[in-house]
Amino acid sequence: MATQEERTDTIRLLHVDDQLDFAEMVTTFLERENDRFDTETAATAKDGLACLADSSFDCVLSDYDMPGQDGIEFLKTVRDNYPEIPFILYTGKGSEAVASDALSAGATDYLRKEAGTDQFTVLANRLESIVEQTHTQQRQMDAIEAAQHGIAILDSDGNHVSVNQAYADIYRTDPDELIDEHWTTLHPEDEAEFVRTDIFPSVEEDGYWQGRTTGLRADGTTFPRECAVSMTVKDMIILTVRDISEQIESKKRLSRYDALSEVIQDPVYVLDEEGRFEFVNESFVETFGYEQDELLGSDISMIKDETAIEQGRRNLGRVLSSDGPDSVYFETDIKSQGGKAIPCEDHLTALPYEGEKFNGSAGILRDISERKAREEKLKRQNRRLDEFASVVSHDLRNPLTVAEGNLELLREECESKRIDKIDSALTRMDELIEDLLQLARADERMESTESVNLAEISQSCWQNVETTDATIEIDITTAQSIEADTNRLAQLLENLMGNAIEHADQGQGGHKDVTITLGEIEDGFYLADDGSGIPIDERDDVFEAGYTTSKRGTGFGLSIVKQVVEAHGWNISITESAEGGARFEVTDVESNQSESR
Repeated sequence: MATQEERTDTIRLLHVDDQLDFAEMVTTFLERENDRFDTETAATAKDGLACLADSSFDCVLSDYDMPGQDGIEFLKTVRDNYPEIPFILYTGKGSEAVASDALSAGATDYLRKEAGTDQFTVLANRLESIVEQTHTQQRQMDAIEAAQHGIAILDSDGNHVSVNQAYADIYRTDPDELIDEHWTTLHPEDEAEFVRTDIFPSVEEDGYWQGRTTGLRADGTTFPRECAVSMTVKDMIILTVRDISEQIESKKRLSRYDALSEVIQDPVYVLDEEGRFEFVNESFVETFGYEQDELLGSDISMIKDETAIEQGRRNLGRVLSSDGPDSVYFETDIKSQGGKAIPCEDHLTALPYEGEKFNGSAGILRDISERKAREEKLKRQNRRLDEFASVVSHDLRNPLTVAEGNLELLREECESKRIDKIDSALTRMDELIEDLLQLARADERMESTESVNLAEISQSCWQNVETTDATIEIDITTAQSIEADTNRLAQLLENLMGNAIEHADQGQGGHKDVTITLGEIEDGFYLADDGSGIPIDERDDVFEAGYTTSKRGTGFGLSIVKQVVEAHGWNISITESAEGGARFEVTDVESNQSESR
C-alpha cells in the first residue's frame, strides 16, 4: 500500500455548512492534516446541489441544522441523484434520533462536532478511510454478491468445472472433490429424473429456471434447496444453490393452532386465507364494541383502514417468507364500533400449513393507548431537551470551536501570557458544555439494549479518560456480559472513572496516582478506588446536579451516572472500598455468561 508521501491523488470534498467561518476553519485544518484534500464549501443545501451538478466530488460533508433544507433533506436529495457518493453528516446536534434518521436515509457515517482542533485529525482520517473504502467496495461488489450463495459451473456434458467454497459446504465436501463430477451425483435418483425431464428442457427453452428441489450430500443425507439454473452462450450451465433446511424445519416446529381459550385477557382473532374473521374471543368483543356475530365471516376491513390492512399484509409476508420469523410485533390502529381509532400492538403469526396451502393467520391485540400517551409526553420532553442541546451544541460550540482554532493559529503567530489564560477559559467552557449535553441526553429514552461485554467496554472507556498517573485493574471474567445500552453504559463508566481520578488528591491521605478497580458482584458490578473516599454524610448529595468538591469539576458527572442507572432500571449505592476510598456498586443488573466478543 502506498505511503502518505507516495499518494498524490486528490480527494475532492464538498463541505456544506451555513456557518462559513466554521467551514473555512475545517478546510484549513483538513488541508493541513492531509494535502490530498481539495475542499469546496457551500452555505446551503441548494448551493451544495449546484456544486455537485457542476463538478465531481469524492465525498460530501454536511451540517444538519441549516436554513431552507436541513442535512437529512439534503442527504435524501443527494441519494436520489448521486446514490454512490459517500455522505457524512457532521453536526453539533448530536441526538440519537438525528443519527438514526441520517443512517436510515443512507448516510455513510455520522460524526459529532467536538470541542477543540483534535477533532479535525479524526475527521481527516475518517474521510480518507471512507473514500478509500468506497473505491474498494465498488471494485469488489460483484464478487461479494456472487459469493453469498453456492455457485457451480457445469460443462455441456453436465460435469462440474468450477465450484465455490459455499457450494461445496452445502454438499459437505471439498471443492476439489466435486471437479469433474457429474451433476447426478448430487441428486437422489428420482430427483435426477425430474431435473432431466423438467428443469433442463425448461432451461434450454427459456434460458432460466428457478425453484425448490432436493439435494444429496456427500454423506448420503438429503436436504431441500432453492436452486437457480441458467445457460451461457457456450452451452455451459450455471447453478446457484441455497440450503433451506433450517427454514423448512422452523415451519414444521410451529405449534398447531388450538382453540383459543376465553381466559386470554387480550383481544384474539383468527382470519382465514382470504382475510375474513373465523374467530374472536370475548375480550375482542368487549374492547372494540362489536358483536361476535357481526364480525364472524366479515372482512378485516371492518376494523382496519386500507393503510392498516396493507401494513398487516407486509408483516404477514415476512412471516410467510422462507427465512422469516415465526411471528411479528407491530403497531396498528383498530377501528372500534363507534369509529374511534384505538392504537394497538398486533402480535401476528400464520396458522400451520395444510400441505403447501396457506391456512390463514391469527393475532393477539393489546390496547396501547396509555403507552402512546406516555410516549407522546416523553416526545414533548425530548423535543425540549433537543432544543436545549441544539442551542448548546450548535449555537455555542461552533463559535467556541472557531475561537479555539483561531487561538491555536494565534499561538503560532505570537507569544503572550494571555494566550494560556484564554486557552484555560475555553477549555473550562468546553467541559461545561460537554457535561451539560451529557446531562441533557442522560434522560433520553433508550430504544433498546444488547449484550455488552463488561471487560471489553471498560478497557475502551479507560482509553477515553484523562488518566494522568492513575491505573485500573479490571477484575471481571472475560465472558461476563450485561444487558445495557452500549453508549449509556460507556457514559456511566467514563464518568465514574473520571470522578475517581479528579477527586484522588483531595482530603487527607489523597493521592493523584490512584488505583481504580472494576469488578463484578452477584447482581451487578462495582468501581472502587484507593483515594480519600466520600464521607457518609455527603454520599446522598454527590448525585445532585452541580454538587462538587473539586475546583476543576462541573458537578454533573455523578448526576449523569445516576440518570443512566435509573434509565436502565438499576440501582447505585456508595460504600467505602477496602483501601479506604470510594466504592460505587451498581446492582439489579441483568447479566449472562457468553464468549468474549
